[in-house]
Amino acid sequence: MANSTAVDLPQACEVSDEEAEKFDLGPHLVKLLLHEPFFSAMLRRVSKTKSYSIPTAGVTVKDTDFFLLWNPKFVMSLESIAVRGLLKHECYHLIFKHCTERKQEPHVLWNWATDLAINSIISQNELPEMALYPGQAMDLSKITDPATKEKWQKVSDLIESLPPKKASEWYMTKLKQDKEVSETITQSGEGEPVFIDDHEGWGNLSDEEKQVAEGKIKQAVAEAVKRCDRTGKWGSVSADMRKSLRKMVNDSVDWRKVLHSFCGRSQRANKCRTHKRVNRKYPYIHPGTKRGHSASVAIYMDQSGSVSDEEVELFFGALNQLGRLTSFAIFPFDYNVDNEGRVDWRKGQSLPPIRRKSGGTSFHAVEKHVRELKGEFDGHIILTDGEASDPGPSLVRRCWVILPGCKLYFTPHQNDVVIYMEK
Repeated sequence: MANSTAVDLPQACEVSDEEAEKFDLGPHLVKLLLHEPFFSAMLRRVSKTKSYSIPTAGVTVKDTDFFLLWNPKFVMSLESIAVRGLLKHECYHLIFKHCTERKQEPHVLWNWATDLAINSIISQNELPEMALYPGQAMDLSKITDPATKEKWQKVSDLIESLPPKKASEWYMTKLKQDKEVSETITQSGEGEPVFIDDHEGWGNLSDEEKQVAEGKIKQAVAEAVKRCDRTGKWGSVSADMRKSLRKMVNDSVDWRKVLHSFCGRSQRANKCRTHKRVNRKYPYIHPGTKRGHSASVAIYMDQSGSVSDEEVELFFGALNQLGRLTSFAIFPFDYNVDNEGRVDWRKGQSLPPIRRKSGGTSFHAVEKHVRELKGEFDGHIILTDGEASDPGPSLVRRCWVILPGCKLYFTPHQNDVVIYMEK
């Protein structure tokens, strides 16, 4: 669980239980949608739950599903802009895998390090007053014991000396280098300032559950990135952060080589007898065997309305490269497959871009067509932006080739090959 905790919250204590029960997070989520489309898209994958078991708010995972737990008394004590910053903060914990893949020990020190990294990329005026921020001293005004205040002053001095926008691992190293500071943070007790997130809820996950959770996080980030790229609305996410997020979800390899490899594995071997080859089992008694290979691949090109003319040209550019190595049959499709538009592409042939369709998209129509032609092709490739429902598993080897910046709207099946194009 990732919680921003602070011991002394006088404003929150002034809120009655009745007021807290009536409080709704919805208006803040609407404001997040208007001002921060990326983080709003991320939080759609997260269930929001009121909780008095934590002092502030936090994200946690249970059975590989994500939950935002929030204490209404704490949220009511914050200004609207600080609630926005809090929600962005919790999203970043998920995005940067601070609680799974990158988690370090001691976990209390790691929580401080991740907070320092996250908060330094969020505008300071959007953060709650108690939030840790590199380059800024901590508020120790509520500590009355001189000895306690003296040791925490050393922690505050170190935090004030740290530059912003460093990685969590960098801050972790700095915190561990000062033994006295490290001990003060890890041994902090009740009544002492605690400005950290608590990730205890993540520790109960098995390795398999962590992998599933990380896969869901990556998918959520990928969908949010795609949505913001298409609308051009990112909110406060900087250009450098957008670049990092795109790189984070980029699964592409050399897609041309993968595509060529798929076609090579889908070639049919044609056997015939010939006396020009020696039969290894019965030499000079029976004729040998000659094997020829012919392309056996059907390519279905998505020409629906969601695929632009420029993207159709990109498809044809890929096919012209592929046509140098092999032959194949191509079928345009949108909500149905255009049999009349079939082109038997011969090896070495080059064709200009041709558009024949512009309707909705149906992968079910493609799968139906593949089954109708069963036996004619050993594999099929679907060039698409991925924006249609799951057609189910295929009886014939299938390869999805996805346009740059796009993703399949569903989880591919076990034997499917997925290739992400790059311009």
